Amino acid sequence: MSAHVPAGHPLLVVIDPAARAIDGESVRIAKDVLRAGAVSVKFALPESAEEAERALAHRGRRRPVVLGDDAALLRTVSALRRERTLHEAPVSMVPIGPRSTLARALGVPGQVPAAARAVLDGVARELDLLVDESGGIVLGALSIPCGAPVAQTGAHWWTPVEKTARSLVRTLTAPVAVNGTPVPRRQRLRVEADGVLLADLDEPVHEVSVRPSPAGLAEVFVRRTPDSDQVRAQARTITVSGRDFRYRADSAITGPVRTRTWTVEPSAWRLTVPR
Repeated sequence: MSAHVPAGHPLLVVIDPAARAIDGESVRIAKDVLRAGAVSVKFALPESAEEAERALAHRGRRRPVVLGDDAALLRTVSALRRERTLHEAPVSMVPIGPRSTLARALGVPGQVPAAARAVLDGVARELDLLVDESGGIVLGALSIPCGAPVAQTGAHWWTPVEKTARSLVRTLTAPVAVNGTPVPRRQRLRVEADGVLLADLDEPVHEVSVRPSPAGLAEVFVRRTPDSDQVRAQARTITVSGRDFRYRADSAITGPVRTRTWTVEPSAWRLTVPR
């Protein structure tokens, strides 16, 4: 669901230090577009994640805008959720930096001028979150790096996320050679979706992936071997347990952990995208 973003709303533009270092020209272009179109705009130039979080906490009625990459977007959403203010206003973003695949996949234009114009006159798109018991969040894709993500969907925004996830996981999980023969890495994992057992520890699992889907649920995909059919389910809560496994949540690799539970928070946040 999308809603028009009110024109003339004051903005707090948080400029990520990496964006300033990597591409100062794009930062300048974005600032010029926002200055020209916003009634009131305040720029924050934090030097650390802590400074960025303090700026967001003291933004008042200003709508938060991120100039940076996917990591900056994730930090912003996490900070607003911790402050319990994520619902108050849509988050806007101008992707700056090479690691902005997730933002573009969610509908944010890849070109700086177009993204800045969308901040000013776009619509707020409601999106779900995957949240784990430690407070970690997932905006796009979750995968256990014992194989490439297997989720397939017709949604156009998912395709870049899936391609990026596949590439990174292939790098992280390259087969181990035994006597010159590559041996795929497999893990014994217990996977439950709303209490329904999809995989257990008695048989290795080749790949597991999770992504948000419509209607406040997540789609879970499990494949036991590279050539087997995938097991697919929709669920509100997903629990994975096993021996010291790592997982990829958006752009971050986390672990090792023994167990992790993710829960869908429906329509937990809004992102500004073009009309």
